[in-house]
Amino acid sequence: MVPQANPKALFRRRRTSRHPVKLTALLCLKEALVHERYEDCAFAIETAKEFGAQDFEIENLLEDARRNPV
Repeated sequence: MVPQANPKALFRRRRTSRHPVKLTALLCLKEALVHERYEDCAFAIETAKEFGAQDFEIENLLEDARRNPV
């Protein structure tokens, strides 16, 4: 018998690890995006990835619906 996949398991958000440098870099990325300082974004992304940030964490910040260009 083939087990069925739980449909809710596919959309469950994975827990963000609590490494302080990674969280600080992600916060700096969010602040840079909000204040439209795009030259700071590359450094924040690089630092966050170096300390274990996953792609979905960065993509969630980059595609935030609250940042609608006017």
